Amino acid sequence: MVNAIPVGKVDFMNIYPISFLEFIRSADESLYNYLIGIDKIEPIPAIFFNQLLDKFKMYYISGGMPEAVVELLDSGDISNVQKILQNILNAYALDFSKHADNNDVTKIGYVWQSLPSQLSRDNKKFIYKVVKQGARARDYENALQWLINAGLIYKVNLCSKPALPLSAYDDVSAFKIYSIDVGLLRQQSKLAPSAIAEGNRLLTEFKGALTENYILGSLIGQFEDTPRYWTSENRAEVDFILQLENDIIPIEVKADENVIGKSLTFYRKAFSPKLSIRYSLKNLKKDGGFINIPLFMADITKEIIAMNQNTELDVK
Repeated sequence: MVNAIPVGKVDFMNIYPISFLEFIRSADESLYNYLIGIDKIEPIPAIFFNQLLDKFKMYYISGGMPEAVVELLDSGDISNVQKILQNILNAYALDFSKHADNNDVTKIGYVWQSLPSQLSRDNKKFIYKVVKQGARARDYENALQWLINAGLIYKVNLCSKPALPLSAYDDVSAFKIYSIDVGLLRQQSKLAPSAIAEGNRLLTEFKGALTENYILGSLIGQFEDTPRYWTSENRAEVDFILQLENDIIPIEVKADENVIGKSLTFYRKAFSPKLSIRYSLKNLKKDGGFINIPLFMADITKEIIAMNQNTELDVK
């Protein structure tokens, strides 16, 4: 007998990996209190900026998997963190055979294993032939959808036109896929957990894919809908565009302090958005309708947007 779900009696909740904000609350409560206490869009003093950046690099080692986070914060044993993450990846691979249709198990494995290769490409657009030589969409779309439904990957659609509502302009023929967790992606990609010892190298390796993955996870945890991305005939590509009520916000992601790029500038000239956001390792700064947000502040993006709106109201 199958137990029915009583209508109106059940609340559904999305559960995500531990965010950086949650990570730092356990790692350093005083830094956490400072971070959530920020109420103005102005540069962060160096003493706090540098501490937050160090903790952010630690987060790239464990990602948001609870067991990995606990191990890193309690023991600091990075080799054990590595083992935990690899065990999780191994368990996922075993789950494919337990829960998926037999005809799709091998294909799911191919798609899952292709994730680092997909993200190592310059534009990161999902290509079926990267999964397997000669692979076609009709043969692998079920496997791809299984991973999405299982909550192991995020799918980011191309937006053909940045207009309201964004969902009406999805180009279903073009998309990118990302991992559910930045720590798992790092482990799956065989990148050594050397962020602290090697400056910002881990943030910039892998063509910034880890940083894009981190930002995407942060945005999905805060906003109702999955962001899209936008491109214009090889002239520009905006990493993410987000609909917030009746505003469309273009988002650029940079993995370090080198923020030179033409895509966001191109978009702003073409569409004149009220607000544009760039995430980078530069300090918090507002310049007209543009805000630079340090990567470690991504989890309070909604609050920063609210600060900006309140500032505009005060000016008026």
